[in-house]
Amino acid sequence: MIRNYFRSAFRNIKRHPFISFINIFGITVGLTCCLLILTYVINEKSYDRYDKNADDIYRVTRIFYSAPNVESLHLSSIAPAFGPGLKLAFSDMKEMTRTLPDGTISFRYKEKLFNEQNAFFADENFFDFFTVPVLKGDGRKALTEPYSAMLTPDIAKKYFGGEDPINKQIILDGNKHAFTVKGIYHPFPFNSHMHPDILVSFSTLNDSTIYGEKQLATSYGNNAFYTYLMFPKGYTTERIEARFPDFLDKYCAALGAPPKLKVHNTTKLTAQKLTDIHLTSHLDDEIEENGSSGRVYIFSAIALFILLIACINYMNLSTARSALRAKEIGIRKVVGAQRKEIIAQFLSESVIVTYVSLLLAFGIAALVLPAVNHMSGLQLTVGSLISWYFLIPILLLPCIVGLISGIYPALFMSSFIPVKVLKGLFKVQTGTFSFRKILVVLQFSISIVLIVATAVVFRQLQYIQDKDLGFDKDHVLTMVGGGAVGNQFDAFKTDLLSNPNIKSIGRSSRIPSGRLLDDQGASVLEGGTFQPLKVDLKQVAVDDGFIPTFGITMAAGRNFSHNIKTDSNKFIINETTVKTLGWGTPEKAINKQIKYGNVTGNVIGVMKDFHFESLHQPIIPIILIWQPYGRVSIKVSGQNVQASVSHIRNTFMHYAPTTPFDFTFLDQKFDQLYRSEQQQGTLFTIFACIAIFIACLGLFGLSAFTIGQRVKEIGVRKVLGASVPRIVTELSKDFLVLVLIAAAVAIPVALYAMNLWLGTFAFRIDVSWWILAAAGIIAVIIAFATISVQSIKAATANPVKSLRSE
Repeated sequence: MIRNYFRSAFRNIKRHPFISFINIFGITVGLTCCLLILTYVINEKSYDRYDKNADDIYRVTRIFYSAPNVESLHLSSIAPAFGPGLKLAFSDMKEMTRTLPDGTISFRYKEKLFNEQNAFFADENFFDFFTVPVLKGDGRKALTEPYSAMLTPDIAKKYFGGEDPINKQIILDGNKHAFTVKGIYHPFPFNSHMHPDILVSFSTLNDSTIYGEKQLATSYGNNAFYTYLMFPKGYTTERIEARFPDFLDKYCAALGAPPKLKVHNTTKLTAQKLTDIHLTSHLDDEIEENGSSGRVYIFSAIALFILLIACINYMNLSTARSALRAKEIGIRKVVGAQRKEIIAQFLSESVIVTYVSLLLAFGIAALVLPAVNHMSGLQLTVGSLISWYFLIPILLLPCIVGLISGIYPALFMSSFIPVKVLKGLFKVQTGTFSFRKILVVLQFSISIVLIVATAVVFRQLQYIQDKDLGFDKDHVLTMVGGGAVGNQFDAFKTDLLSNPNIKSIGRSSRIPSGRLLDDQGASVLEGGTFQPLKVDLKQVAVDDGFIPTFGITMAAGRNFSHNIKTDSNKFIINETTVKTLGWGTPEKAINKQIKYGNVTGNVIGVMKDFHFESLHQPIIPIILIWQPYGRVSIKVSGQNVQASVSHIRNTFMHYAPTTPFDFTFLDQKFDQLYRSEQQQGTLFTIFACIAIFIACLGLFGLSAFTIGQRVKEIGVRKVLGASVPRIVTELSKDFLVLVLIAAAVAIPVALYAMNLWLGTFAFRIDVSWWILAAAGIIAVIIAFATISVQSIKAATANPVKSLRSE
């Protein structure tokens, strides 16, 4: 019986190659998309799963409140003193470890000098938490002594070439500290939330010139330390967090907080599972950019929709060609075949077609995956699918897809009445509300939603590119390691400005495109006393060059001046601060008194609002304080940029010969803020094109078959004088009506979905009516072009041939 099913299936494929090709090709493309998206989903879900203790490790995060239950900041890192305190407070805790990324620092070995972006201070038990193979040395002892370091093989090769790096020394930050290499470890896997290239022993931080032992033991204000806790099996996030408030009150009191202060009302600790960090954590000051669970769900839904479109093609084409197989079914029934056997035959055919498509899909996925990786910056592999955990469901997928695709055609064709079929009285019903038409509407509805999504994503990205940010980000070079110039900065600045292509130079603790995280607490003078603010004033420490370098416009007052010594006790705020504090106009804010941290002074200037952060964030109150240190930003002329960069490099190397020259342009940093949206837009475009292609493929096959059934009707119309345009219109209108209905269904759905997505931006476009209308028109045009190929061919055929038998 089963052999007969196989024989019948392959015989049917051979007998109707055109329809069979469309079916196989459509399902192959759908399954290829599913496999590609599945590799992406597996990759995103696998983050930090490489760790054998992954389910038992939690990262501690910290929330700050500007008012009761009003969250102002949620950091993924905490203060250094909390780690040991938590270990004492949780007697059943297995381990605690801390890391401190050190930003961009420079190391030297002999004549080789490099800036390193991923150097981390790490506790000696670091490798008890993170299951990364140690290739040389002892992972349990390598980080126990101060001034010891471990490297990845690539970093070791960069500094030492073919030499054995063990016990050799690399020099940190211009001959200040020598670190002895004690081990080599395998690079962290791609699916890790952090990727340190150099690990430096945490005990090195006891050196007061680096951090200080007292600071490590008592500071609960410098929240830069990523702290991980390991608990026994069975612990939950809720169980851990329930003990945090009491810990905060007692431990902060011991570290010097006022005894009556309930610290947990102003700040809160939370526990975050290691395996949740990548997809669900979008906190301030993350180690690396994380993924998005929402994006995983979106692309999973797209994969299912595309596969559904392919299944609909199969259903439509199978039921449409049922007239061709009516006599076969009638004869089978006459000779004794039961309905369940006929159903089994057609289901087996659809399952066989799907298995053939799956084999082809695996091959195509393997071929196109490198291009997907290049486009997305990911490291996806087909190998991630070849494990029993995923392979078994994948191998069962054709059965599910085959049953979904084949169940309606099987039930439909098995219901044929043999007497009518064999007498030639059978006719395929194409009523006004036939199931086949509903499927066509569903196909094009999905396609139109994807077209709208693609258009909205690209419009929002264009809006981001074109929006006036309130400052000039073009041709601003920001230097890493500018602090190495030290006390010679004034001379360095003078030498740079001697080049007419260098327009201005400024220093700041943060630069636009970064997050505003720093806050020292503010009070304003009201009624003769300073009243604490219930909102945060985010601080940026700057010199007098910051505002002109970024082309920020003053709404009132003046900029800082290095010639006025008292400016160290003055402040500059933005317009949002003026509005938040209820000071009316920028002019009225001048000379208002503010106490910020330990400094009391007057407002000397008000800046017009500008977008310091990405457009995902609203403009918030900002205060500039005079503190000339930090990153160096240089405004260069747009002419001969290469010569300007060369001048800056030579000047910098003259003043800081032991520090590598490293820089980036600010507009590149802003582009990186929206990298994930750009990738999402590109992928939407690809998947929308695929969805439209599969839908049109099915429509092409369906129209070809339907028009083939009407050749005599077309011949009669031509004999009676119907023109080619009239015949094409008559043949196309039924299909085009279905596409118009699909547009009416899809547009409200697309509008709702894209408004949800745009809600993640504080500054966004509105979904214009013309985008929705254009999506419907595009779908109609594509559908009409698809149908017209067959319609024109039929309309221009010689009617004599079609009517010869009449």
